[in-house]
Amino acid sequence: MNLNEWFEKGMIPDLYIESLEKHKEDFLYIYDNFTIPNDEAFFEKIRNQNLRAIVLTEDWCGDAMLNIPILLRISEAADIQVKMLLRDQNLELMDQYLTNGKSRSIPIFIFIDENGNETAKWGPRAARVQEFVDHSRSKLPPQDAEDFKEKSSEVHLFMTKSYRDHTEFWSDVYGSLKEVLQ
Repeated sequence: MNLNEWFEKGMIPDLYIESLEKHKEDFLYIYDNFTIPNDEAFFEKIRNQNLRAIVLTEDWCGDAMLNIPILLRISEAADIQVKMLLRDQNLELMDQYLTNGKSRSIPIFIFIDENGNETAKWGPRAARVQEFVDHSRSKLPPQDAEDFKEKSSEVHLFMTKSYRDHTEFWSDVYGSLKEVLQ
């Protein structure tokens, strides 16, 4: 399938949000509380490109919970149509966008023009958020340790709470998306 066909296959954001179970409350919190910067020149430039975005995501993903609300706010300001595809049901596309050539990390945002040509790709994280994740994970015991699973769950819970509560991460995501789209 080409990117136009993938886009057409996707679900609209409202349906995706309604389907959320794990992170819906925090997703909506970020969406409701992120104030998009007054960046009209940027939005006008994007509007003139008639972009659309394909989002590879899953409900359980904390990074999606953080990043997608910011993308949706940008899409509203810049008239970008967005469609969501669940990663695990669309591995053929996901495997074309592996992180570091090997990982099915999400979310991945694929920006396409009117003809379905890829113009930009973003994901799964802004650089500063990646540093935070790397630092948080560095404190975990080895994977074969008896308490790894418990400690890993604690770290993921901490990271999810941090994504929700540290609004500077929201600004980092916005800045990173803006940089990719310019």
